[in-house]
Amino acid sequence: MAQTVLITGTSSGYGKAMAELFLDRGWNVLATMRKPDPAVFATSSARLKVLPLDVTDAGSIDRAIAGGLSAFGAIDVLVNNAGIGLASIVEATSDAIVREIFETNTFGVIATCRAIIPHMRRQGHGTIVNVTSSVTLGVMPLVAVYAASKCAVEGFTESLSYELGAFDVRARLVEPGYAPTTNLTANGGARMQGLFPEEYAAITQSCFANMANYPTPYCTELEVAEATFAAATANDGRIRFPAGADSKLLAELRWSTSEEHYLKKMREMFGPKPVGAAA
Repeated sequence: MAQTVLITGTSSGYGKAMAELFLDRGWNVLATMRKPDPAVFATSSARLKVLPLDVTDAGSIDRAIAGGLSAFGAIDVLVNNAGIGLASIVEATSDAIVREIFETNTFGVIATCRAIIPHMRRQGHGTIVNVTSSVTLGVMPLVAVYAASKCAVEGFTESLSYELGAFDVRARLVEPGYAPTTNLTANGGARMQGLFPEEYAAITQSCFANMANYPTPYCTELEVAEATFAAATANDGRIRFPAGADSKLLAELRWSTSEEHYLKKMREMFGPKPVGAAA
C-alpha cells in the first residue's frame, strides 16, 4: 500500500518540487496551499489531492488533515515547508513584520505538528519533517528575524524528536541552502521595502555584494526535494538533513571546528568585518 505525505506550501518552489518527487516515487501526496490550484502540477493522478491549508489558521489545518485522512486513510509523513523569507535591518523591522514572519515560519509549524501528532501516535508510526534553512547553521547578515524564526524550529524539532520517539514517530529537519529567488524574495519581497535605512547603506551594499559572489553553487529545488525524501524515509537516528553545497559546508564548519574558526570563516564569506577589525 502506498504511503501518504502531506506537504504544506506546494504552490511553487521547494514544496512543488517535493510533491512531484514523492508522487514520482509512488506515494500518495496531499499537496496543500493557501489557495488551491491543481493546475500547478503538470499531471493529474489519483494519488494526488490538492487541499487548502493556511498554517496560521488552526481550523484550516484540521480540515486539511481530515480531508487527507478521508482521501487516503492515513498520513505517514508531514512536511512543514510553508514559509516566508525576509531580509532586513532589525532596527527598521516593525513588530507587525516580525510577528507575521513568526506566525508562519514558527507558530505555523508548531500548530501543524500539534494537529498531526495525535493521529501519528495512535497509528504507531510517522515522520514529521520541518524545513528550516542553512542560516540555522551559518547565520548571514541581514536575516536576523528570519534566522530567529528558523532557529526556533530547529530547537523545537530536536526536542520533539525525543518526546515522540517512544511512539515510533520521528521529527526531522531539512536545511536548504541559499537560493536568492526562494529564500528571500519568495512570499517576502514586498515586505522588504523601506527596511534598509540609509545609515546602514555601506553594510547593506557590502553584504549584498558578497551574496552576489556566493562561495558555492546555489541550492536547487531538486536537492531540497531529495533531502526531504531522505528525511521522510531514512531508517536511522539522524535529525538534520542539509540540502545543497553551502548547507553541507556550513554544517561541517559549524559542527566540526572551533567557534573562533567558524566566525572567522563566516566573516570572510559574508562580512562585513566588525568595526575596528584589522583589514
